[in-house]
Amino acid sequence: MRITKKLLVAGAGVVSLIACGGAAYATAATAAEAAAPAAPKVTAEQAIEIAHQQVPGAWVSELDFDRNGTAADVWELELVKDSQRHEVKVDAASGKVTKSKAGNEAGNEAGNEADTNDDQDDNDDD
Repeated sequence: MRITKKLLVAGAGVVSLIACGGAAYATAATAAEAAAPAAPKVTAEQAIEIAHQQVPGAWVSELDFDRNGTAADVWELELVKDSQRHEVKVDAASGKVTKSKAGNEAGNEAGNEADTNDDQDDNDDD
């Protein structure tokens, strides 16, 4: 009889250890999923289409997704049309163009810059 009680107590202990370990694992997995950044609402393809509306006939030479912490996440695109290089920033949540800037291939600005988002810390606030 004593052996049966010991086996029952030992079995209950093993079951509780497994249950607690499973709960700890589930909590850790949930925390990791919550910390994972959400995908942008505007896809890369949509950002390219929006940039092409800004600079028709250009080809995309570079595409980057920038997470800006407290500021809005943006798609940064570099487009080339003829000898002009264009930089276009598209808000990843709304699809709004936040910055559009043109320059020549050497990187010199052509003078037709439009900064439509003055709340970003880009030292270009008007």
